Amino acid sequence: MDFLRPTTWEEALAAKADRPGSVPIQGGTDVMVEINFDVRRPPALLDLTRVAELREWSMTGGLCRVGAGVPYAAVIGELAGPLPGLAQAARTVGSPQIRNRGTVGGNLGAASPAGDSHPPLLAAGAVVEVESRERGVRMIPAAEFYLGVKRSALEPDELIRAVHVPPATGPQYFSKVGTRNAMVIAVCSFALALHPRERRVGTGIGSAAPTPRRALEAEELLAAELDWEAPLDPALLRRFGELCARAAAPIDDVRGTAAYRVHAISVMARRTLTWAWNDHLKERAA
Repeated sequence: MDFLRPTTWEEALAAKADRPGSVPIQGGTDVMVEINFDVRRPPALLDLTRVAELREWSMTGGLCRVGAGVPYAAVIGELAGPLPGLAQAARTVGSPQIRNRGTVGGNLGAASPAGDSHPPLLAAGAVVEVESRERGVRMIPAAEFYLGVKRSALEPDELIRAVHVPPATGPQYFSKVGTRNAMVIAVCSFALALHPRERRVGTGIGSAAPTPRRALEAEELLAAELDWEAPLDPALLRRFGELCARAAAPIDDVRGTAAYRVHAISVMARRTLTWAWNDHLKERAA
């Protein structure tokens, strides 16, 4: 196995173009586990840790542009204001050591249905910036990025450069169920983002389908029936939970049954909407 270590983004793109089978790593928190357990044996590793620009974030064009190498710890410490849902999800990732090494870009690259960053990115309406040496930059909406279990819309010669996330304009929440309280892969997860200016609610479901996904019927229900100046209607809240659960397509595995995941998604959907709505009403009254 070869080890490639570019120091600039241009060198990284050239290496990926010349060796499309190479696997990019940042923190290595997913890739190295698979290699250690002989799940995969790539012909080359493309270490991106020396590409400094990937570790930067900025506000660009009204969006928060988060470099692919920004670690979870930085998301928690520096981006909790503009990106509260993503920061909440980042706090649930692994241990402090993993949060210091693991990155949102790596989570996207792995494209695991259980990745904690996926639901808040979907709920917020994020867009993934990818690039290749030959074709240049592509902007892929998060809702179109996930194609299957650990499969994404990335072409073999493309690398993830950043993710563009709209700053929160309303409350956001992330909820996760695991087999224990810490350092655990999600049995299932759910993210919710209120967008009061647009009079809509964004959703994201994790670890309850072959890909992370939105609950589109549930979003359409709230867009049509939610009164943004009144307390939540219990019947509407219940129906929202049911439609979120209907959007899931889970399996039975060692972490949980399909039936449990469906039930948990419904509960988390109702809880996160209740928490976010209470915050929204407090902000209106302030």
